[in-house]
Amino acid sequence: MDRPKDRSNTAGPSRPELPAPPASPHLSAAEIVAYLRQHPDFLIEHSELLEVLTPPTRQRGERVVDMQQFMLQHQRAEITRLKNQHRALVTTSRANLASQSRVHAAVLALLAATSFEQLIQIVTTDLAVLLDADVVTIAVESTCAQRPRLSHQGVQILAPGTVDAVLGGTERDVVLRGDEEGDPILFALLRLQVSTAAPAGLLCIGMRRAGKFHGGQGTELLGFLARTLGITIAAWLDLPS
Repeated sequence: MDRPKDRSNTAGPSRPELPAPPASPHLSAAEIVAYLRQHPDFLIEHSELLEVLTPPTRQRGERVVDMQQFMLQHQRAEITRLKNQHRALVTTSRANLASQSRVHAAVLALLAATSFEQLIQIVTTDLAVLLDADVVTIAVESTCAQRPRLSHQGVQILAPGTVDAVLGGTERDVVLRGDEEGDPILFALLRLQVSTAAPAGLLCIGMRRAGKFHGGQGTELLGFLARTLGITIAAWLDLPS
């Protein structure tokens, strides 16, 4: 008497693995359709394709709006907007991080000065390199009728009241001058607050590349740099705060 054959699996036949799509660089429409029929979950696993594929519109009559098509187009536009916003945010964050690193390096250089003369030399020579600028100068108001001679290049003498006039009043400490017709150098002008016993001054950072300084730019880091310089100068000259 013949024995009945053992049943290999009571759970039913397993789904066979489907072959990969043809490797030909020129696929026909029939081949693509056949592959998608064999892989019904393809768009679920590759949802990013929904951003570029154009689904067919539903024909519901001339006066009926296809809301599904409208919502899909709106979603695509929103995804594009968010991607552009993300790229702009990343670019701004990288620029701010680079600026922060440069200002921190400049502050450390100021604090490392071993004399007042070296401090002025660092400001008028090294800071331009550290800040990726073209020129850095200090300007100080003087009440003398005849301008005194200065032993440091890069230190300028201003007439009384020039600092407030340039900054636009006593309440402003930073002014960023953007592109001006006929002026090849763009400046960040920072109030230099040394001491109540010292004349008003400016820290001027010049740049020949357009767009380096503009009116909407944050000024906290530049203000921190100018404040650090003012405190350091007061300490070397033993001036009251």
